[in-house]
Amino acid sequence: MAVTVLICAGLGSISQAAAAETSEIAPQTKTSSEQTEKLIGTLRDSGAVSGADLLQRRSDFEKLMSSTPGPARVQIRHVDANGVDGDLIWPARLHHPIGRRAILYLHGGGFYSGSLRTHANIAGSLAKAASADVLLIDYRLTPENRFPAQRDDAIAAYRWLLTSGYKAGNVVIVGESVGATLAIEVVLNQLRLSGPLPAAVVAMSPITDFAATGASLAANAASDPFMNKAELTLIHDAFARDRPLADPDISPLYGNVSGFPPLLIQVGAREVLLDDASRFADKVRQAGGNVSLEVWPGMIHQWQIFPFWLDDARRSNERVAQFAIAHFVDKPVQ
Repeated sequence: MAVTVLICAGLGSISQAAAAETSEIAPQTKTSSEQTEKLIGTLRDSGAVSGADLLQRRSDFEKLMSSTPGPARVQIRHVDANGVDGDLIWPARLHHPIGRRAILYLHGGGFYSGSLRTHANIAGSLAKAASADVLLIDYRLTPENRFPAQRDDAIAAYRWLLTSGYKAGNVVIVGESVGATLAIEVVLNQLRLSGPLPAAVVAMSPITDFAATGASLAANAASDPFMNKAELTLIHDAFARDRPLADPDISPLYGNVSGFPPLLIQVGAREVLLDDASRFADKVRQAGGNVSLEVWPGMIHQWQIFPFWLDDARRSNERVAQFAIAHFVDKPVQ
């Protein structure tokens, strides 16, 4: 099945195969550009994305996100998802059918940061937009916990949904950054075990290649304000120093993707991870998979988690929700 790629002008790098079929996302507006530059300044000032002390980065990110709006018009219940702390979030609607459709949300943060609080807003936004229950989990973080703790927690949470009454065909796995990496790895694990697969997967700016062989690492180096090869090395060494860079258990670009469920990948045009996204899309397509690749003009890594500051984050979140709805077996009443 052919990959669908949604792109615009100004890309730093993208594979020719992935660009073979294109459908346009609107060019970035002046307002969007201004919002993005303001966000970049806020992130730099926060200290959450720089410095050698990962625990300090974690603390700074928590501080930053604690100052942002929490989710509105949702219900939240704390759950133990097979030993993994999580929040089950659903729309505060009188007739919302809790227990019918679910999104497993796996947060980003370099495996060293992120929490139920930092990603509550995007989880709540997706719950309302997709008319689904969202399980947001607090998987174990590095440096206290190394591979495979993070992957094991994600797998445990997915299996908890399946044993809690959700059909696999009504579960979509969504993640951003390393959370997107985990989302892909959950599926690769299920494929290896011939286990039940989710209805679909959404990977937002995934790291798929810790070996850092993508051309966009150099082509977009000047336009990406936060991610680079040194950052990938820092994350890898904290998370899985003893694993080879091209180990498919941490770098899904090298895994067997035959049978992969429908996949939506979103990535910013200025990201050094652009090739991580496009090459993984190519690989799934070449294995017969159904892939949509969205390349968003002017966007930076993890822009989707800031819908309270970025118009394009709200737009991209809505597209994620619509993708999930399209693939649920039991679609919500519109």
